Amino acid sequence: MRHYLNPLDLSVDETYSVLRLAEEIRKDPAKYAHAAEGKKLATLFYEPSTRTRLSFEAAMLNLGGRTLGFPSANVSSAAKGESVEDTIRVISCYADIAAMRHPKEGAAAVAAEYSGIPLINAGDGGHQHPTQTLTDLVTILSLKGRLHDLTIGLCGDLKFGRTVHSLINAMSRYTGVRFIMISPEALKIPTYVIQDVLEPRNIPYEETTDLEAALPQLDILYMTRVQRERFASEEEYQRLKDSYILDAEKMKLAPEDMYVLHPLPRVNEITMEVDKDPRAKYFYQAQCGVYARMALILTLLGLADTKLEDREVWKRPAASQRIVNRFACRNPHCITTIEPQLDQVFVVTDPERQICRCLYCETKYDGN
Repeated sequence: MRHYLNPLDLSVDETYSVLRLAEEIRKDPAKYAHAAEGKKLATLFYEPSTRTRLSFEAAMLNLGGRTLGFPSANVSSAAKGESVEDTIRVISCYADIAAMRHPKEGAAAVAAEYSGIPLINAGDGGHQHPTQTLTDLVTILSLKGRLHDLTIGLCGDLKFGRTVHSLINAMSRYTGVRFIMISPEALKIPTYVIQDVLEPRNIPYEETTDLEAALPQLDILYMTRVQRERFASEEEYQRLKDSYILDAEKMKLAPEDMYVLHPLPRVNEITMEVDKDPRAKYFYQAQCGVYARMALILTLLGLADTKLEDREVWKRPAASQRIVNRFACRNPHCITTIEPQLDQVFVVTDPERQICRCLYCETKYDGN
């Protein structure tokens, strides 16, 4: 049994197989109308969602399966204090596969440890959003015909943007990829993304605050909204929310074959007039999300022609690699802050310098 918590949970070859299947589904959806007949998908959404939840449900229905679940925490037993661990144990009795979204980082990792069915991370706080990344890859491959030799501009909230973090992780595995990261200083890409992903792989990147200067260089512009729900201060959100607004005038600076993507929802970071530009592909991207999730569901359920490798991609590390309950994770968004029964577990990544990371949210610490 395999879970999908992080874009790197699928190897490059496995990812390509899923992308190829998604493209086959896009071209001939009727062929797959009964592919998951008799199977049930549970959608466990602890925070609001339109596209992700409905695209998962549409994907399963398009495959001939059925769905069950809840759309927010306050209509589930989480409102009574039920833990993620207990919820997924119960849901494993009712469904064949589950997609879970949670506002706390690392919640999907907790669920995967106790799940009896394949689990898909549908977004955990500002941590990861791997099926959006799969959607992005399907879209980019469809539009550009390749995933290599691309300059990708990432614009907006790069600090809390889980879609950005996941996309960088995934695209860094392809040759000739370069990133231009466009954000205000307060919303810069986290240091760990640069230190853990880009620099070890010698991926070229540039950080800038100037969208107009970046546009002529891009193959893909990935816009993101400034996320009100990730800010502790309304004042700080108001100060930053209009940092970048893409309009028709700015689009004149971009190459004719540059495409604009956005994970949606947008607020005002892309004006409505841009929708008329043939390079605006964010609604096409949303449609690709259904095909991507159909392909992933079939693959994880073992219903696709291409089988996954028989390996675990998430498991608790050996005792010699762990620090347990010596100190608490200081990330206020970590799942351990609301699940008191969880041990505070840290994985040692550099014994010599005593560097470790939280098992769940992956925040780095000095082990002392």
